[in-house]
Amino acid sequence: MSLSQRFYFVTVMLATAFMVGSVADPALAGEPVLQEEESDVIRLPPVTSHRILVQDVVGEHAKDGRVYVVDADAGKLLGMVQAAYNANVVQDPGGKAFYVAETVWSRGNRGDRADLLPAYDPQTLTITNDEVLPGRALITPKKNDLSISNDGKNIYVFSMVPTSAVYVVESISHKVAQTVDVPGCSLTYPWGNSGFTSICADGGLVNVSLSGNHATAEHTTPFFDPEKDAVFEHSPTRRPDGRTWFISYSGLVYPASLSANTKIEAAWSLQEAAGMKRAPAAEAPFVKTWRPGGWQLSALHYASGHLFVLMHMGTFWTHKQAGTEVWELEVDTHRLLRRIRLPHPSTMVGVTQDARPLMFTTDKAGAFCIWDATTGKFLRQIPHLGEDLYFTVALGE
Repeated sequence: MSLSQRFYFVTVMLATAFMVGSVADPALAGEPVLQEEESDVIRLPPVTSHRILVQDVVGEHAKDGRVYVVDADAGKLLGMVQAAYNANVVQDPGGKAFYVAETVWSRGNRGDRADLLPAYDPQTLTITNDEVLPGRALITPKKNDLSISNDGKNIYVFSMVPTSAVYVVESISHKVAQTVDVPGCSLTYPWGNSGFTSICADGGLVNVSLSGNHATAEHTTPFFDPEKDAVFEHSPTRRPDGRTWFISYSGLVYPASLSANTKIEAAWSLQEAAGMKRAPAAEAPFVKTWRPGGWQLSALHYASGHLFVLMHMGTFWTHKQAGTEVWELEVDTHRLLRRIRLPHPSTMVGVTQDARPLMFTTDKAGAFCIWDATTGKFLRQIPHLGEDLYFTVALGE
């Protein structure tokens, strides 16, 4: 067989083999069958007392803020929603929705600004309404930047566009019902269904009563000296009755009954409750003793009246320093019940509002630490849940 004949024979055999293989293999005989993709939305279980919202500011790239949805019993992350630049979050008292106040720009870091108040379905984490606000205060997230009435009908948004004011947003209509000017004052401490209080630069308060579309504001006399011993804006409020415990930098606690006619009671000392001397304020700034500090430095369990406060050893101007202990105190008797030593300093403490409450702290690495608030025992943690965990929001809080 010549070379040309051998080449022709091999070519024919290869072609025959390819054809036989093609016929024998159905997958090669026709077009591939594509599987149709199906989208789905997973529904989370109903909201419970131990399902927690956690605000993460993500300070190193703050426009990428988040709100985490956490199952504290299982120590498990259930989901996450966006919370753009310096956002705040508040939850409906009955768990029917939660709201995130956030700010975005049309070109990322510039362009047209939009202040938003999206409402989220707590089981699907989808946006059910995306309210555009006239403005809001672009300050580091604080719980009292955004609050809600006890019946969940009014959402209070603190704003500084262009001056200090509070937008009252109706949760049913998703509309701004009115704007209440609070010159020289800031934040919102809600009481009951029909009012809120703001804290003022002179050391007093302004009480705002709402009736329909009408608002009445009444100022109190100053009860603290903001130059010598300011109170923390992050002091806890019991929303149903407006009971608030304003905590000062030195460690004084001012019990207040917020209403249209707010009453401030005599202050008592955290340090004296622990059997120590009362801590000095700005008049002796270098005295080192146990002091309150952190970001969300206190939390209140409504039913028991137990106050949880982050404490550290430091001088007067260390009010932002993380706490190395949590002091649990009884607000009615001014008695220290327990000192909980933390394995790592925390800038945040939170608590649930049920009969078997949990307590929450964090650490520098962004762990979400879960404690038994009744016994003070550490239970579990979610390592590195986020970058900058600022505060928690629990059902009914």
